[in-house]
Amino acid sequence: MKPGNTRLPGDCRAIGDVLARVGDKWSVLVVTRLGDGPMRFNELKRSIGGISQRMLTLTLRGLERDGLVTRTVLPTVPPRVDYALTPLGRDLLQPVSALGAWAIRNQAKIARARDRFDAAEATPATAAGASA
Repeated sequence: MKPGNTRLPGDCRAIGDVLARVGDKWSVLVVTRLGDGPMRFNELKRSIGGISQRMLTLTLRGLERDGLVTRTVLPTVPPRVDYALTPLGRDLLQPVSALGAWAIRNQAKIARARDRFDAAEATPATAAGASA
């Protein structure tokens, strides 16, 4: 790649796949929750409001596939399954936590901006727009 060329033609799809996983809202929440230590499935589900059992299962499988989470089955009756961050998952914890903190900090500003945008979109066309 030449200096100053910011395009990554061969890597764009791979980077997009990674960002889709780590930027997904459920992945962000799961990684953040597991940052405090290993948790069982139902503990995770209870701590993440609004996530369905199916979505949590899919999210955990995806995170495990990408090497961010480990799944440990303990030989108890009934079997106990713990989920924990891998070293790669722990490395992701800092930027994901920063993103989550930014979202919380700016939630009200974003809501106001959306309201302004939606109100402007709902107003009748201006004279300039009507003449086009």
